[in-house]
Amino acid sequence: MKAMIALEDGRIFEGFAFGAEGEAYGEVVFNTSMSGYQEILTDPSYKGQIVTMTYPLIGNYGVNDEDIESECPQVSGFVVKEYSRIYSNWRAKKSLDEYLKEHNIIAIEGVDTRALTKHIRTCGAMKAIISTLDMMSESLVTKAKASPGLVGRDLVKEVTCQGVQSSSFKAKDSKFNVVAMDFGIKHSILRMLADAGCNVTVVSASTTASEVLALNPDGVFLSNGPGDPSGVPYAIDTVKQLISTHLPIFGICLGHQILGLSLGGKTYKLKFGHRGGNQPVKDLSTGKIDITSQNHGFCVDMNSLNPDEVEITHINANDQTLEGMRHKTLPIFSVQYHPEASPGPHDASYLFDRFAELMRDR
Repeated sequence: MKAMIALEDGRIFEGFAFGAEGEAYGEVVFNTSMSGYQEILTDPSYKGQIVTMTYPLIGNYGVNDEDIESECPQVSGFVVKEYSRIYSNWRAKKSLDEYLKEHNIIAIEGVDTRALTKHIRTCGAMKAIISTLDMMSESLVTKAKASPGLVGRDLVKEVTCQGVQSSSFKAKDSKFNVVAMDFGIKHSILRMLADAGCNVTVVSASTTASEVLALNPDGVFLSNGPGDPSGVPYAIDTVKQLISTHLPIFGICLGHQILGLSLGGKTYKLKFGHRGGNQPVKDLSTGKIDITSQNHGFCVDMNSLNPDEVEITHINANDQTLEGMRHKTLPIFSVQYHPEASPGPHDASYLFDRFAELMRDR
């Protein structure tokens, strides 16, 4: 079956459908990871986005039950150069096509993903639509233009948990009680927190500071999540109040951005974001470069932060954007990248132990 992806600026890419049929809209972005498509598909940070994989062959190891980052795929759509109908892996339970059909995710193959990626790099990430129904270019472009963008939109409410939940990942040697604010938390983060000795209680993004404190945490974790951090003012207000308690706080990705806003900073939208498993990040205290996994389209403006309160700890070696910060007097730090990887390198996994040390020294 033929399929098309149309961008709001009028660019059209044709291909063939797999997965579900129909139409889906979202912001079209690209990811440079060579593997890990299942983790990418199920990462809640991709809510509202159509993900293009730059690696040319996708689907060759199928889908398993272990490598999910949430209960179902979160992407709006999926774009690949070539979908492998033959899969082989000892853990595989089904094909990628079957998995996408099961969860009603539309995908398109046969697309010149190199050309699409170069277009996004030049013109920026933009609104788009995938369709297996409408093959009229002008009609699809009009639909893409009319679709909602990401700026100012609250996508967190679509991926956060309801109420209070205990993490299914249990610490073997429990030392700390951590409350994780769920803005779209990944399973790998919960696993890494457990490995660092944390029993984790996951709470919804709308949980108030008083409700968090009633759980008597040793520390608070601010999770990853989708979209624009300015679209969740209620979470920013909660974090502002938690900062004043002097509890250890650790933020990742959207949690890092929300923390930056809570500390008086500003955020802005990147032209095409950082998505992939090969982003170089420089630790300013050591000069060491970590290769990191990243997935974000917004960034904290480092010049908007109060230098008397906040120290810049990490920057992106490619474009010099902010990748990490810490409070100078309070036990608070955050990073823009994903130390839990999945997929990606494990260079930065030590940050979970750093969080544990802050709670130990409290």
